[in-house]
Amino acid sequence: MFLKALGKLAATTLLGAALAGCIDADVDVELLSATTARATITQVMGADFYAMIKMNAEGSRGQSEPEEFCATGALTENSDGTATCIIIEEGRFADLTLGAKQEIVQFTPAGRGLVRVSLRTARMKAEIGADEAMDDETRKMVEAFFAGRGATVRFSGLEITDTNMDLSSDGRSAQQKIQFLDLLRGTADLPEEVYAVVRVAR
Repeated sequence: MFLKALGKLAATTLLGAALAGCIDADVDVELLSATTARATITQVMGADFYAMIKMNAEGSRGQSEPEEFCATGALTENSDGTATCIIIEEGRFADLTLGAKQEIVQFTPAGRGLVRVSLRTARMKAEIGADEAMDDETRKMVEAFFAGRGATVRFSGLEITDTNMDLSSDGRSAQQKIQFLDLLRGTADLPEEVYAVVRVAR
């Protein structure tokens, strides 16, 4: 997933605290039917780190390929030097990868016209390398990389009938904000999974 790739970038660079404030991510999963959904991942990378990524990519041409930001999405280079990557996937539940090799979001039938959508928070910890062994210097660099940044996970459809996430005022979506640094340090106050039961048909 995109978080693990960014974690590797942080762990292998020597920029230390200069990596602070490099990325935020939004993951939107909209259920379209009892078998299909649209997933939109939006990532925004800070100007300093994006400049380093571009320089690294240019210096590595003809050699082994470096980790690449927005390899499969639509990249926009903003006027302030930041970069925005948008990845959109639409189709059957099993075909939605969210940039991962294995299923991240799980879809389970929950009754007539209902689908339960869930994301295990342990998977997110694994994606940012929270359980990987690091020396003190590397951990400080990785923590600087994720400081002040996070992700918002959102599930939506015709109606949310049950959830442990924050329900929107119109009752059609539920979201959970997650700080990467809290995940990395093991201090995030999160359930084992975040979920929403979504009505997809009346």
